[in-house]
Amino acid sequence: MPRFALALPAWAWLVVFFVAPVAMVVYFSFGYKPGIFGTHATDVLSFDRYGEALSPTFFQTFTNTLWVGLAGTALCLLIGLPAAYWMAVKVPPSRRGLLLALVMVPFWTNFLVRTIGWQVILAPEGWLSSLLQGIGLTDGPLDILYTRTAVLIGVVYNYLPLMILPLFVAFDRVGGPLREASKDLGAGRWRTFTRVTLPLARPGVIAGVLLVFIPLMGDYITATVLGGARGNMVGQLVASQFQTAQNWALGSAMAVMLILVIMATVAVGGLIVWLATMPFRLRNRLVLGDEPASAPAGRSGDDGPAAGGAEPVRTEQGVSA
Repeated sequence: MPRFALALPAWAWLVVFFVAPVAMVVYFSFGYKPGIFGTHATDVLSFDRYGEALSPTFFQTFTNTLWVGLAGTALCLLIGLPAAYWMAVKVPPSRRGLLLALVMVPFWTNFLVRTIGWQVILAPEGWLSSLLQGIGLTDGPLDILYTRTAVLIGVVYNYLPLMILPLFVAFDRVGGPLREASKDLGAGRWRTFTRVTLPLARPGVIAGVLLVFIPLMGDYITATVLGGARGNMVGQLVASQFQTAQNWALGSAMAVMLILVIMATVAVGGLIVWLATMPFRLRNRLVLGDEPASAPAGRSGDDGPAAGGAEPVRTEQGVSA
C-alpha cells in the first residue's frame, strides 16, 4: 500500500466539504441575479458583483468587521495569555483538569443560546444595568446593547476558550526545568518569561490568534443578536444575501472578499511580527566559525581549534569554546 493511502480519506473530506464548496462560491460570484424569483445565473460572467460588494454602503461594513476582528483577537490574547500561563505554571497539576473543564463549559451550551444570554445581561432593563445604577456607576439605564461594543463583548466571550486552550498547551510543554535554569543563570521572572517561556510558546500564540481571528471575522450570530443595525458585520450581509435577498451572486462576491481580507490581514500581521522580532533573532543568533584574530592565542602546542578539537561558537557578544 502506498504511504499516502492513509491520508486519502482526509484529502477526500477536504476536497468534498471545503475545496468544492469554496470553488462553487467563487464561481457564483462572477454571475448575477436573474430576476426577482431567481437566485443566480452564470451564463454571463463578470466582475460586477465585486464592484457592488466594494460600494460605499458595504465597504463601511467591511471596515467595521475588520475592526471587531482585530480588537476581539487582541482582547482574547490579552485576557487568555495570563490566564493560560497561570493555569499551566502556577496551578497545581491536580487542579488543572478542573480549570480546563470550566474553560470548556461555554462550549457545552449552544452558541446562539449563550449569545442571547448576553442580550439579556446587557439589556437596559437587565440585572447588570440595575446593579450599575444601584452602586452609582451609571446615571441611567445601560445603553450598550445593539452597538459595536456589545458585539465586541460577545465575540470575546464566545471565542476566548479558543485562545486559552492552545496557549495552555504551549506553556505546559515549556516545562519547569527550563525556567529554573534561566533563574539559576541570573534571569528574573520577567526576563525568563520574555526570553525563554514566551518564545518557546510562540506556536501556541500563533495557533490561538488564528483560531480566534478567522472564525470571528465570519461570525454573524453575535452581530445579529447583540449588534443590530449599528454592529453590522460582513457575515450578516452574506447571510442576508443568500437567505433574504436571494442574490447568491452578490453574497458569493462578499464571501470571497471576506476570505481575501482575512488572508491579507493574516499575511500582513505575520510580516509585521517577523520584522518586529528580527532584531531579537539577530542578537541571539549563533555563528559557527573560526576564532577571531583578536582572541587570545591558545596554549603552547595548540595549532588549530580549541583543545579537544571542538570548533568555537561565536556570537555577537563574544566567543565560547
